[in-house]
Amino acid sequence: MPEYDVLCIGNAIVDIIAQCDEAFLETNGIIKGAMNLIDAKRAELLYSRMGPAIEASGGSAGNTAAGVASLGGRAAFFGKVSKDALGEIYTHDIQAQGVAFDTGPLEGQPPTARSMIFVTPDGERSMNTYLGACVELGPEDVEADKAAGAKVTYFEGYLWDPPRAKEAIRQAAKLAHAAGREVSMTLSDSFCVDRYRDEFLELMRSGTVDIVFANSHEIKSLYQTASFEEALDAIRRDCRIAAVTRSEKGSVIVRGDETVTIQATKIKELVDTTGAGDLYAAGFLYGYTTGRSLKDCGDLGSLAAGLVIQQIGPRPRQSLRLEAEQAGLL
Repeated sequence: MPEYDVLCIGNAIVDIIAQCDEAFLETNGIIKGAMNLIDAKRAELLYSRMGPAIEASGGSAGNTAAGVASLGGRAAFFGKVSKDALGEIYTHDIQAQGVAFDTGPLEGQPPTARSMIFVTPDGERSMNTYLGACVELGPEDVEADKAAGAKVTYFEGYLWDPPRAKEAIRQAAKLAHAAGREVSMTLSDSFCVDRYRDEFLELMRSGTVDIVFANSHEIKSLYQTASFEEALDAIRRDCRIAAVTRSEKGSVIVRGDETVTIQATKIKELVDTTGAGDLYAAGFLYGYTTGRSLKDCGDLGSLAAGLVIQQIGPRPRQSLRLEAEQAGLL
């Protein structure tokens, strides 16, 4: 059986990233800082109105897999692309990062997913995602040997949007737990939490999910409270481990009665927040699957997130392993 540190399951999306001003968001009815799901027609319209853009393979869990591989971990990914030009770009990029990606591409329509990401001068990203081929990810795409052979299987909350993906996740989780492995998820987005609050809580309370990643907005949305402390107390009771990011305030990790506070990495300039949470999860999970303390896991997450927000695009351009070694974390 192949052994992986982390198996990531998510939407295989090519990001098309452009800079814009606040007025552009208003004119085009884009909710700032959110992930807005769009149809093919709107995707064409927004693309026609975009300024010069950078194309980069993204998708939340795919970014996490790339981050784990950049740290020297063994990562695998399940996600659906179509047999088209963007699908080839996506497949090349994730395999070139050292991630095992063998999900068979979709023949014909719909095309590979793309997300038009508009970055405002404050570095905030507003995503407009056409899911395309992602909605075709299903239980038949779950490779049993990888699901049973990965120390942690990690999936994105966004996968609750395409219905067949839920079946794939539950199947992968069953295989992981049967093999004595662990399952992790990211809440993804506060709007996503609003859509699936009860289901996300059930995943945690039933023990389907062992480790949860969230930011402060998502965790408050999950428990419908304005108090961060109240939400933190609630998630402490609902899952085994929770890692909650707080932008420049760093992050907090809770496990039972244990609380670990992590400092944010000092940065020179905030360029683009795309991928910050994904890379935090990559650093944490790499640390966790290699037997490190929660403090070290959080520090690795903080370092990876701090590096990715100082560049355009959601995947590390430098060796995270080298950066972590230089920072004395490995």
